[in-house]
Amino acid sequence: MGRSLRSPPTPKTQSPRVSRSPEENGMMPPAQISKQKPQATEISSSPLASEDVIVADSNLSDAPESSGLPKEIEEKTSEATELEFEAKSSRDGAWYDVAMFLAHRVLSSGELEVRVRYQGFGAEEDEWVNVKKAVRERSIPLESTECRKVSAGDLVLCFRENSDQATYFDAHIVEVERKLHDIRGCRCLFLVRYDHDQTEEKVHLRRLCRRPAY
Repeated sequence: MGRSLRSPPTPKTQSPRVSRSPEENGMMPPAQISKQKPQATEISSSPLASEDVIVADSNLSDAPESSGLPKEIEEKTSEATELEFEAKSSRDGAWYDVAMFLAHRVLSSGELEVRVRYQGFGAEEDEWVNVKKAVRERSIPLESTECRKVSAGDLVLCFRENSDQATYFDAHIVEVERKLHDIRGCRCLFLVRYDHDQTEEKVHLRRLCRRPAY
């Protein structure tokens, strides 16, 4: 018998960036994400207007800004010119595809932040995010033939949809229930535990993305 699922999380107020469907929020569910070769991340060379800057803390008001990419991200993209990124929003804890990096700044603590524009969203949803904690290479949708590569303990990006939102969150595989594949592909079930709220859910492979292998 598989482990029982926890009660669903309490519905949250819908974020202005969160849509009811993955097509609307700029991230398609894994089964629908194009498997074509990714295009290079677009970089803006224009600095942001001062009125667009969101200051989350009074200590950030004097943080200098620069347009373009910080050195840490330039080093990553120099090795793979077609590398694409995703960023974790501080508003809902979900990961969104990055359309472009607009500017960067160094905080008084020495931490580096970048201002990102999310794929499929306008300037009103631009956000400052921490480079080390909230920017990474884009996750990759899992193919039916890759289900054997997924094991308990693995970190995955899982598509989650409820009455309030349809977004992607980090989760860890708790248990795998192997099943025979059919013409529809993988029929295995994966019990995942979401990192942000520790709730659990059984999902099919089409809702999972893996982290890139290095």
